[in-house]
Amino acid sequence: MKSILLLMGPNLNMLGEREPEIYGSETIEEHVKQAERVANEFGYKLEHFQSNNEGELVDQIQNARGKHMGIIINPGALTHYGWSIHDALAAFDGVVIEMHLSNPNQRESWRHTSVVAPVANGSIIGFGIHGYELSIRAFHKIIENDDQRT
Repeated sequence: MKSILLLMGPNLNMLGEREPEIYGSETIEEHVKQAERVANEFGYKLEHFQSNNEGELVDQIQNARGKHMGIIINPGALTHYGWSIHDALAAFDGVVIEMHLSNPNQRESWRHTSVVAPVANGSIIGFGIHGYELSIRAFHKIIENDDQRT
């Protein structure tokens, strides 16, 4: 079965509790179930990992090589300064989709820069929990187009 790694960075374990006016009221478990449901519709297995530690996220990205077809990543605050995540994603040989629940461009100016975007195939931002569905659909389209070229 084809698989996708869903990575979530710092504080996303607090979904449903932390700033629900920005991130919604759904828990991390509800977010993962939503992503799994959509992934299954396309025949993908979804593996989820959340950490508040940058090094653990880097380890997951490195371990994804040869194991997962793609990574959907919400790096949280590491989006803006996690250069080790940037470098690990740059070495990953699959599809990378950056996903954010909120729209960082509508928030504080320090959130406007992403170090992940330059190494991602694309970014899905500002659609809340629906961002997982959009990310998986985008991932599938990229894979489908690559399959048609070979």
